[in-house]
Amino acid sequence: MKNKVVIITGGSSGIGLALAERFGQAGSKVMITGRNEESLAHAVNNLKARGISVSAFQADVSKEADNKAMAEAAIRQYGTIDILINNAGISMRALFAEVDLEVVRRVMDTNFYGVLYATRYCLPEIIKNKGSVVGISSIAGFRGLPGRTGYSASKFALNGFLEVLRTELLNTGVHVLTACPGFTASNIRMRALTKDGNAQGKSPRVEEKMMTAEECALHIYKAIVKRKRTLILTGQGRLTVWLNKWWPSLADKLVYSTMAKERPN
Repeated sequence: MKNKVVIITGGSSGIGLALAERFGQAGSKVMITGRNEESLAHAVNNLKARGISVSAFQADVSKEADNKAMAEAAIRQYGTIDILINNAGISMRALFAEVDLEVVRRVMDTNFYGVLYATRYCLPEIIKNKGSVVGISSIAGFRGLPGRTGYSASKFALNGFLEVLRTELLNTGVHVLTACPGFTASNIRMRALTKDGNAQGKSPRVEEKMMTAEECALHIYKAIVKRKRTLILTGQGRLTVWLNKWWPSLADKLVYSTMAKERPN
């Protein structure tokens, strides 16, 4: 990965920031994106203090124009793009019968359309370099999770898009990875949208028992190096996918029971 140009959307915190550090330590040239200028600056300063070659580009992945400008900025600065990691995402927590449908639209705009926009504008350079397109998906993209209508729908859509892209680019040498971390300790659940679109503000799950962002980033990094097509992390995640494929009625009951145990709002 030395001297590879890597763009990581949503790279100012959580898994994205951990990935930036991991690739930077391997000698990659990293560009991170995010909506908050202050958070980006803080992340860049911390990464540079570790000797990592990194730059930041303020962008909202849900806006097509921002993604076009991001790709152009990376090419101006580094001359090319080797790897795009579509990491930016938001979650939600609300029953479908109660959620404002605009919340679902916001989640889809970021988690699905954001990936389409970023990939479209980075893809020509990635094809030239036989590089990688990575989507940070979720177990929720294989198995619908109660209370996660928009999130599960966006990740199912993402998984379908990545499968199509992998097939269309089969003879180009481009690598496409669908990475599903499972529940990872990060601030995504704190920022999750409730039924009326406000941030949840706290996690309904026990964060300290989850895989760390750094552990998750290491697994994803290795999967990119090995050019794997799918990465499903945690035993619970692999079991959930297997059960949903071969014993879906049992999966319904187990998933319902597990999600019902979440801390109340």
